Amino acid sequence: MKFIVKLFPEIMMKSKPVRMRFTKMLETNIRNVLKKVDETAKVKREWDKIMVMVPSDRPDLIEAFGERLACIPGIAHILQVNESTFESVDDIYQQTLALYKDDLAGKTFCVRAKRVGNHDFKSIEVERYVGGGLNQFTEAKGVKLKNPDMTINLEIDRENLYLVVKRIPGLGGFPMATQEDVLSLISGGFDSGVSSYQFIKRGSRTHYCFFNLGGDQHEIGVKQVAYHLWQKYGESHKVKFISVPFDPVVTEILERIDNGQMGVVLKRMMMRAATKIANKMGIQALVTGEAMGQVSSQTLTNLNVIDRCTEQLILRPLIAMDKQDIINISRVIGTEDFSKSIPEYCGVISNKPTVKAVLAKIEAEELKFSEDLIERVVDAAVIIDIREIAKSVDAQIVQTETVDSVDSSEVIIDVRSPEEEERDPLKVDGVEIKAIPFFKLATQFADLAKDKTYLLYCDRGVMSKLQALYLQEQGYENVKVYRP
Repeated sequence: MKFIVKLFPEIMMKSKPVRMRFTKMLETNIRNVLKKVDETAKVKREWDKIMVMVPSDRPDLIEAFGERLACIPGIAHILQVNESTFESVDDIYQQTLALYKDDLAGKTFCVRAKRVGNHDFKSIEVERYVGGGLNQFTEAKGVKLKNPDMTINLEIDRENLYLVVKRIPGLGGFPMATQEDVLSLISGGFDSGVSSYQFIKRGSRTHYCFFNLGGDQHEIGVKQVAYHLWQKYGESHKVKFISVPFDPVVTEILERIDNGQMGVVLKRMMMRAATKIANKMGIQALVTGEAMGQVSSQTLTNLNVIDRCTEQLILRPLIAMDKQDIINISRVIGTEDFSKSIPEYCGVISNKPTVKAVLAKIEAEELKFSEDLIERVVDAAVIIDIREIAKSVDAQIVQTETVDSVDSSEVIIDVRSPEEEERDPLKVDGVEIKAIPFFKLATQFADLAKDKTYLLYCDRGVMSKLQALYLQEQGYENVKVYRP
């Protein structure tokens, strides 16, 4: 079994040197991601596609490979194919008939063939011959060239025949690291998660800068969002997660700044701190999830005033999007349920916020701050490799036990996503197992029996530990982490 990875059209339109560079980087990215599924995965780059070979003795990896390929930026679509050789057009038909005969019963269909190499036949001749044979010798409803129930895709590459078993939509965009790095200001809400995703998809290594306004619980929630985005869409490259303790800034704003100006001043202070961090990391641009008019600090006037505090490029990919459209995207990319449980701390400071800030007045208010305030919070920032989130969580979970065995009176909660749980169900003899995805655990845990001990499980141990810490913060003591 193989996968044929088709390049995103924008890559195909590049000049030959750029196209080759992008394709080579995509090949490396695919290899980096798939080796975490299976070390023996083989990836081969060709001019117009990339071939991924599934080990012949591991058919159980097919679904996992397909799922991971679908989330790698730079891919238009992926074809899961059966590979063989052929001797004639009739041989192509016979192989196609054997594979699709049962699936065609009662359906309209058409045949589409793509061909590379020198042959004594044309692609359209293959389509007519194979289509005619299938129409005559199967129980298909008939040939229908427009909007058929089923399209049979054939890829002919010189002497090789690829019968397409499944077509998987790709993420699109550019391969990771073909564009410059960006620093995303992430709050954990719907907007910042989606804006971060947009730049991952566009090929930028997206680092995360979090301004902590809500304590450990807030940071845990944001780390879950950032880790999810990286693990699912950007795992091919290392990125940083920066946590900036912003309590000192909020304290001085509440004590010294005019109430109506607080929101704009807070955003300007964030931009200043993020600029210093970006400069230290050699990053040229900041990314925010701001959308025009969504809240008081996001009017055009206020955004203009906010931008005047820095010379750094500020990118706002959601600027003209409606809130519901943003939420819909968050649902697709898997951050919606995280974001539902994270309050918008930035929006609760001003009682009567200005929607038309005056730059001179804002600058006068900012003179009230301690002179070294931004330098102090930036110096106190904690920068970690996002892959180290698991280790940082381990250091925090000092009271939560990790176990490798289960008592019959305990309950295992499988916090993996439904797709992961269905693909590889957890089985432990004599023990009750509940499947509650990590993004639903926070709301459903309170409904569970209080007299039970619950062991949280996931494949890598990261989400289970994050969830254990979150539940511990909520006052639950009947939680452990299960690592068999």
